[in-house]
This record gives sequence, C-alpha cells and structure tokens, in this order.
Amino acid sequence: MNIAQRYDALFEDACKKITSDQYQMDPLVSSSSDQRRGVTLIARPSKTVVDQIQSFLKPLQALEPAQYYYPTSDIHITILSIISCYEGFALSQIQPSDYSNVIKEALKDQTSFQLDFTGITASPAGIMIQGFWQEDSLSRIRTRLRTAFATTALQQSLDERYVLQTAHATVVRFQSPLQQKEELLNYLFAHRTHAFGTICIDTLELVSNDWYMKEKQLQTLDRFSLP
Repeated sequence: MNIAQRYDALFEDACKKITSDQYQMDPLVSSSSDQRRGVTLIARPSKTVVDQIQSFLKPLQALEPAQYYYPTSDIHITILSIISCYEGFALSQIQPSDYSNVIKEALKDQTSFQLDFTGITASPAGIMIQGFWQEDSLSRIRTRLRTAFATTALQQSLDERYVLQTAHATVVRFQSPLQQKEELLNYLFAHRTHAFGTICIDTLELVSNDWYMKEKQLQTLDRFSLP
C-alpha cells in the first residue's frame, strides 16, 4: 500500500465513523491536567503553507466551533516519535545530548527533501493535511534513525504504538459532539485534493513535548540541518 492509498483508507474509515457517530472525542486536548510527555523529532511547515492551512480551517471553525483547532505555533510534521508521550516521563530521566548524538550520526550524509502538502485526510479523532515526499527520502531517514536507536540502550518507544509511515500534519481534533456532520464531510470532500504548498525540509528539531505539541509545553533540545 503506497502513501496515497494509506491516506485514502484513513479517510474512508473516518467518514464511516463520523457518519455512524463512532468518531473519537479527546477529553484531554483542552485540559490543563494532561501530564503526558515525550521526546519527538519533528519538522515545521513554512509560513506560506501554514497560512493556507489556517485559511482552510476558518470555515471549519464556523461549522464546528467546539472542536480543537491547532494554532499556527503548534502545527508540525512528526518525523519520528522517539519516546511516545506517557504520564510519568520527565526530561530529567534522560540525557538529551545522548539522543542528539545518535540522531547526528544517523543523519550523516542525509540530505534535505521536499514535502508536498496536497489534500486532506481524516481519522476517527480528527483531520489531517496530507504530506507526500519524493522517492524514498523520508523513508530512508526514518530507517536510519530506527536502526541507530535499536543499537542503543537509551529509553525509547519507537513504533510501539504504530509504525509511522505517513507525513501528515494534524490540524483538528474532535473534543465534543459534532453538530453539523453532513456539512463537515461535504467540506472535507471538497478539499480532498486541495494544494496547500510544498516545503523544503532542511531542518529537523528534537523536542520535549506534550501529546499535542503545544508551544507552551514544548522545549527544543537540538536542531539538525540537512544540506
């Protein structure tokens, strides 16, 4: 199954779940009591792409104002979740430089690549912007990182929840009952192939983060340049 087919399958399943009221509401997304923390390698979309995303979100906010919409500061692409967020993790439990050293070695000789944001998909829990990369660029980087961390004794939870195979940006999470399901789905169908723009990913960030990558909970541990 290629990336486009994965996005298609996600969207088809999400539409069925939304139609039948089997979608998932996240009770913690706006809660100050969420203590789940982790460590993630991420990339950031450009301002041009983020502006396009926010323009896409405005009509959705009018349709479903009670849902959670990612602010500009929090929109990101997960390259690899190194320590998946869990309650009880604290940055003091690890030595961030150890992780940086592993990542630097894994990224050696890896180059920047383009990520094309075209179309939207969804899950039972929210809405995402689809990302497509050229050839095997991102896949190769992820493989190098997985292999590198597999040889260490560092705390990690790579691929424990699921094997990350896409490059999407989550932009909406459902946190309350949907009020206009039909209108919402019609809007999503109309933007299935909408072009949000293309970025060059030449910088990766290692961050300590909460589940939603909220800016106020995020700490940048290191940055890595891809030539």
